[in-house]
Amino acid sequence: MGQLTRLFVISRVFFMVFLISGTAVGETSPIVPVSPASVSVLGAAPDDEIGQAIQAQLEPLQSAFPPLLTSRKHQRVDVARVVLDFYSHRNFRAAWMNGRDVSQLLKGLDDTQADGLVPADYRAGELAQAQLALQATAPTPAQWAAFDIAATRTYVTALLQLRRGKVDPARLDFHWNFEPEGIDPREDMNTFFTALDDHDVARAFAQAPPQEAVYRRLRESLAQLRKVRDAGGWPKVAEGQSLKPGMDNAAVKQLRARLEAAGYLDPHKSKRTDYDDSVIAAVKKYQFEQYLGADGVAGAGTLAALNVPVEARIDQVRVNMERARWLLYKLQGTFVIVDIAGYKVALYRDGQPIWRSRVQVGKPFRSTPVFQSEITYVTFNPTWTVPPTILVKDMLPKIQQNPGYLAANRIRALDRQGNTLDPSTVDWSNARGITLRQDAGPDNSLGQVVIRFPNDYAIYLHDTPHRELFSKSMRATSSGCIRVENPLQLVELLFNDPVRWNAAGIQRQLANGKTQNIKLPVKVPVLLAYWTVDLNSDGRVTFKPDVYGYDSPVLRLLNQPSKLPALELQRAEPSLVVTGQDTL
Repeated sequence: MGQLTRLFVISRVFFMVFLISGTAVGETSPIVPVSPASVSVLGAAPDDEIGQAIQAQLEPLQSAFPPLLTSRKHQRVDVARVVLDFYSHRNFRAAWMNGRDVSQLLKGLDDTQADGLVPADYRAGELAQAQLALQATAPTPAQWAAFDIAATRTYVTALLQLRRGKVDPARLDFHWNFEPEGIDPREDMNTFFTALDDHDVARAFAQAPPQEAVYRRLRESLAQLRKVRDAGGWPKVAEGQSLKPGMDNAAVKQLRARLEAAGYLDPHKSKRTDYDDSVIAAVKKYQFEQYLGADGVAGAGTLAALNVPVEARIDQVRVNMERARWLLYKLQGTFVIVDIAGYKVALYRDGQPIWRSRVQVGKPFRSTPVFQSEITYVTFNPTWTVPPTILVKDMLPKIQQNPGYLAANRIRALDRQGNTLDPSTVDWSNARGITLRQDAGPDNSLGQVVIRFPNDYAIYLHDTPHRELFSKSMRATSSGCIRVENPLQLVELLFNDPVRWNAAGIQRQLANGKTQNIKLPVKVPVLLAYWTVDLNSDGRVTFKPDVYGYDSPVLRLLNQPSKLPALELQRAEPSLVVTGQDTL
């Protein structure tokens, strides 16, 4: 036993597993004890000896953790701590001595591919080989113990990644603040381990992923895209020239085949070569759903989108399934959600959408951040204080070129004390200490109303005089804030007061011309999220341009191995050799 203990002391770092979960999961603390059911033992070694071996192999972990872990932002579930707590509460009794449980575990690991994860991450093949080796020989208690611990660690890792996500979004965005309020990781652990004790591991794998309909539809879309891939992919369309109505050639035949494969064109017409009205309608529908500008002409942008390999679209769905594991738990009750990449906003009540509108979001170099907050008040007839970045990069060049720019746009220059300055007396080549503020009015950059929520980015929802931009397909046109096409409708719904704050009451408030802040009677959660797929009412998945380039970093981390310890039975040694790294 001394050699085994030394081995696990050396490998101690490999057990310090921090699950890169999809959401912050609160303080990591011991799981609540469960009542293990009896198990049928396949091996010859008695349970008590295996339990002693389990305890010995976990002994280095017992000194690795403090009695209580202090709470910190973005706390991740520590799998090693979960494993230690699990065995401690069951007096280190083995959990995987029933062969059926192991078979269900292996199948569950293989089935994670349906959720866009990679089964090889979990070393299922090594577990299967180790199980066969244990059953074919006379294993020592130490070998049984090491296999049992490895199976538990893998079980917890896979289920938590299905439940909360594999990638930690806080690694991608330091300001990530979607805290999982009301979600207790201990409850998840108890659910998983109760299923194990009930010999129903399959139930744990079925219940771990999000159960919302949108997630099921993403899973179905992923399966369908993989069928397309396995059948050879989508037909290619020759690029190099725009395909237009009235044309009749082989490239149009390819276009028809591609549109038919995606469900946009009647399959009975796909073999023709002419660009008729049916092709125009199909191309317009495709362009509209792909945010390309629906003109019915298959130009360079449309052809490039059509020719994106199905493998890339599979990865795009996988990335958005990961985002769903991060966020779907937040989409409950009443809330506002801004779909940044989709240029739209929706208000949900009792979990159902009751209002939608188009929005304009930040330009790629002034991207709208991803975060959550609560809408607390509305500003009617707002003034606009020009943010420092816009002042330096946008306003100063205009003022320097046109001294009358400020007056033409009803913008006042203020000193540090808030006193109005004569613009002609300001040295605009050195405008330190100067604040620019635009007076309220119909041409104000914030329009008639601002919907405000606390955040560190000076971001809010607001009206805009630039209404012509809502007709564009790509609407990354603002300096970071969210311009809403129909903001007064949203304000009415947020107040939810048909007596005072109906449409007429809001118009009366605007008519007085005063800049005034009015608190909402109830705070409303607002989530600024980023999705690059849409699910249509007919079940089809469509793809948005990744305007901020956020998909690639998620995909890179999603494809990285979880680095669970390797598992190898060696006949010459009475133990399992642990190699590799155990940090997810």
